[in-house]
Amino acid sequence: MALDVHRLAGQIRGPKHASLRSQMTRAAMSVPTNIVEGCGQQSAREFSRFLRIALNSTSELEYHLLAARDLKVVHASDTLTLITQVIEVRKMLYGLLRYLASRTEDRGGVPAKAMTQA
Repeated sequence: MALDVHRLAGQIRGPKHASLRSQMTRAAMSVPTNIVEGCGQQSAREFSRFLRIALNSTSELEYHLLAARDLKVVHASDTLTLITQVIEVRKMLYGLLRYLASRTEDRGGVPAKAMTQA
């Protein structure tokens, strides 16, 4: 998804759309970056915090894609394809957050990673 958005943003021309290009790319790259950064955290709670940041970036990205479509700087079909990808990523993030929450609850509030380190 991030790479597809990066390619699409590169097709947007004109200096008056530079900030839109930048924001689209930043939001798209923020999703996997926060997932990776969260993986290195010491607890499921900290990991979840980074996943929520990634989730927020998907909402921001969706808005930028809609704005690009409405400004007619990208094809509507390209926007639809990417929004579908964004929604799929969002579903995966929600699922991972639910999974982490259930693992923490199953261990009496102790994060899963902490249990393996004990």
